[in-house]
Amino acid sequence: MPLLVTIALLGACASSSVPAPQPAPTPSGAAAPATPAPGVAPAPGPATDRATRRALIASDWPLTGRAKPVASRHAMVVSGHPLASDVGVAILRRGGNAVDAAVAVAFALAVVEPVAGNIGGGGFMLIRDPGGTVRALDYREAAPRRATPGMYVDSTGKPAASSLTGHLSVAVPGSVAGLWEAHRKYGKLPWRALVAPAIALARDGHVLDGPRSHQIAREASRLARFPASRAQFLQNGEAPPAGTRFVQAELARTLELIADSGPKVFYRGQIADLMVREMERGGGLITRDDLGRYRAKWRAPLQIDYRGYTVYTMPPPSGGGVTLAEILNTMEGFGPLPAFGSARLLHLQAEAMRRAYADRNAFLGDPDFVSLPLKRLVSKAYAAELRAAIDPGRATGTTSAPVVEAEEDTSTTHYSIVDADGGAVSCTTTLNNDFGSAVTVTGAGFLLNDEMDDFATAPGKPNLYGLVQGEANAIAPGKRMLSAMTPSIVLDPRASLVLVLGSPGGSRIPTAVYQVITNVIDQEMSLVDAVAAPRLHHQGLPDLIHVERAGFVPASIDSLEAMGHRVSAWGFKTDINAIMRTAAGWVGVADPRRGGGAAGY
Repeated sequence: MPLLVTIALLGACASSSVPAPQPAPTPSGAAAPATPAPGVAPAPGPATDRATRRALIASDWPLTGRAKPVASRHAMVVSGHPLASDVGVAILRRGGNAVDAAVAVAFALAVVEPVAGNIGGGGFMLIRDPGGTVRALDYREAAPRRATPGMYVDSTGKPAASSLTGHLSVAVPGSVAGLWEAHRKYGKLPWRALVAPAIALARDGHVLDGPRSHQIAREASRLARFPASRAQFLQNGEAPPAGTRFVQAELARTLELIADSGPKVFYRGQIADLMVREMERGGGLITRDDLGRYRAKWRAPLQIDYRGYTVYTMPPPSGGGVTLAEILNTMEGFGPLPAFGSARLLHLQAEAMRRAYADRNAFLGDPDFVSLPLKRLVSKAYAAELRAAIDPGRATGTTSAPVVEAEEDTSTTHYSIVDADGGAVSCTTTLNNDFGSAVTVTGAGFLLNDEMDDFATAPGKPNLYGLVQGEANAIAPGKRMLSAMTPSIVLDPRASLVLVLGSPGGSRIPTAVYQVITNVIDQEMSLVDAVAAPRLHHQGLPDLIHVERAGFVPASIDSLEAMGHRVSAWGFKTDINAIMRTAAGWVGVADPRRGGGAAGY
């Protein structure tokens, strides 16, 4: 039988800049707790006559009760690993700000979350300073100067595996340059103090937990192909079991050099030499000139108005922000939305997603290389055009493409931070594939990305995440590949910070971020329920609605299929790490889909 979850109508708190606490809904359908739960959203901006809502969630939904909110008065860190979150909170307690904590968390993740945390990859960071200014930092990887558009297509026109594994798949890393630039602009504590916790974790080791042991085991055959990776991650050819003290001596020495010399040693000095030798050893393209030319770039964030709230997110070369903007703008015009999990809501969301991804794939790329119709794509007028083309009772349909589906995706990680002064960081970083290219730099102890696969490597062919992309994202020397990463910061109608969030998950990132935002604003869920609720995804090609297995009630799925949708169930693909303001301070939620952690004080 369907499980009906009552979500109470919340009133606006007119006398305060923070939402009044209310009883939180529970996906399990249990009665609301007697004491107010943290993480309740303020009422949406437009006044609406909302009757009691009912959310349709399957009675056997496996995440029921598994998300654990962490409340704090002053500051909060939520990341993909509890040890990294603890590092961030320690920096905040020492007087560091959100950017200081972000730098420390990033380096810690390079040690304790090697599947995705990195110094050999890149990312996007959204920063809101205590005064309210929001800036976007792009430290996405860049194509080597010797890269060519057809370098990953074989003689028959088929995509080659060399874009996913091995030295040829590696783009110029951006992480160290990006973290240095964020610290240069906003940091308070000394650089070395921020790298020091990661050095200790690598030098002294940390206890490998079950999720991380499983990640290594799943990719053991790829890692075993490269001597330095085999030596770093495997024991007698197998993953170290959970409980092993995992020591990374070479990585510790690399981090010491970065702590002493910053990005100079990474891009022009001793570490650069080791990377170039690794490229020469395996037939990669990166040269000392490529490394020396790399720069992180400040960009203007995208700003989206949604029902009185303001959503800041990343502009291109992240495609995630534009995708999120189109979905939000399209859905806003439907007025008060149907109940969570209802077939009508799932249909409208899937159709909005379908259209947003079509535009993402057709028009977006690195804005330093291609002209983008950005203003039009994120406009309310364009969203009205998209919305008008949606049949409320019938699927539109998209020309199909091959289905590309990986059971798990842990190759990206996200962390959210709020400091005691109200400064905030939302940061998503990646190696692209799990453990990136699987190549560890000999003598340096860190993995290199395989971000070249995020370009349109073969016309008309899907990439790792099933995205069929356009000429705007074709390979060019020095160009940054399109991404789905969507770090986001949300302000309430009073312009107060209310939500910081983001996710890993490849092409599924923008839809996951959208769903948590709409769960909070439109469905009036607490943060813990908004994160734990089941998710759907549609990216245009292939023409499928993907739903998380055992999440939505069968009647909703049946109705979707009757509307002409093809529906496919899959496992957990995304991992929202989020922070929300409460009457008492902050609540942090690490997505129960993976092994992250929240910590605050």
